[in-house]
Amino acid sequence: MNNTQHHKNNWVLGLTGGIGCGKTAVSNMLAELGITIVDADIIARQVVEPGTEGLNAIVKHFGTDILNEHGALNRSELRARIFSNAEQKAWLNALLHPLIRTKLITDLTNAQSDYVVLVAPLLFENELDGYCHRTLLIDVPKEVQIARTTQRDNISIEQAEQIIDAQMSREQKQHKADDILNNNRNLNDVKQDLLELHKYYLQQAKSTI
Repeated sequence: MNNTQHHKNNWVLGLTGGIGCGKTAVSNMLAELGITIVDADIIARQVVEPGTEGLNAIVKHFGTDILNEHGALNRSELRARIFSNAEQKAWLNALLHPLIRTKLITDLTNAQSDYVVLVAPLLFENELDGYCHRTLLIDVPKEVQIARTTQRDNISIEQAEQIIDAQMSREQKQHKADDILNNNRNLNDVKQDLLELHKYYLQQAKSTI
């Protein structure tokens, strides 16, 4: 990757894919192989936990009714506030993106495994691939994404299509990714291919650093 911003000596693999493509299943397989997983979605939740700078700033901006009865962020209320308000959405992104990046970099730097995986659905959209030495796209056809997402999240086909259409297109992701793993087949075949990629990444990590 060009402009790779290395952190310490850790070799970073960026793992991405659209909704319903099976990123979690693949990252779980890598975790079982002893690889540290840094998940951008989990970090996005951590930076707004009670007591954090992120949540304090949100409460100051939106008021205490943005919290639920337990004093944690009411996500559906926040989504409703920013959904059709570009200005509020921009304010929230300006607050959260730096906090998320700082924690991402810290976690990537502190990882002790042979290489570290950065999982992010918006890896390319948010230019997080700049932190990666190599990128892996978990790929399935759009109709598979829709079927899996409607089943898993109990949402309509229209809602699933809206989410998919809001993300970078499958073709663009395929063009940007260094490696592509077809996840629309028997899980054992996926595992076999992932093991081969894992061996390759171990070699790369050893030779690059």
